[in-house]
Amino acid sequence: MEFAILHFLQSIRSETMDWAVLFVSRLGDFGLVWIAASAILLLIRRWRMTGLSVSAALILDFVFVNLILKPLFGRERPCDIYPTEDMLIACLSDHSFPSGHTAAAFAFATALTLRHQKAGVIAFVLAVLMGLSRLYLFVHFPSDVLAGALFGILFGCLGHSLTLRLVDKKRPD
Repeated sequence: MEFAILHFLQSIRSETMDWAVLFVSRLGDFGLVWIAASAILLLIRRWRMTGLSVSAALILDFVFVNLILKPLFGRERPCDIYPTEDMLIACLSDHSFPSGHTAAAFAFATALTLRHQKAGVIAFVLAVLMGLSRLYLFVHFPSDVLAGALFGILFGCLGHSLTLRLVDKKRPD
């Protein structure tokens, strides 16, 4: 079933979609867009607590997803199981489950939304696009992306909660 979804996405590829998907996916490489956005939020006094929340969420996400869960599950990527010559990016060497790009995007979006709902909507749109981009690029299974989204939401909530308890007890943002 998962390969059927992935093969369908491969069947609707176009140059424009390829470019757009690569752009979205590359935003998440190494978490750079989320780290940069967190740093900007930390620098702006009015948004500093939000910056702390999203930073905590991203740290939790990185530790659990990349250092614990991926090695624990050790799932191969679709491109390892079903090699294709028409890959837009190289098949990655780390494990597939859960999707790190998706988890980071949802962790950021969730923590941001819990502090600023309107800004979070934009982040959630980008998070959904990030997850879809990983399917389109044939580097994750749908269950990897779904798990990444769920773990990201969990770590976004935990990062927000941790910030509230440790730093922001009574201070509104």
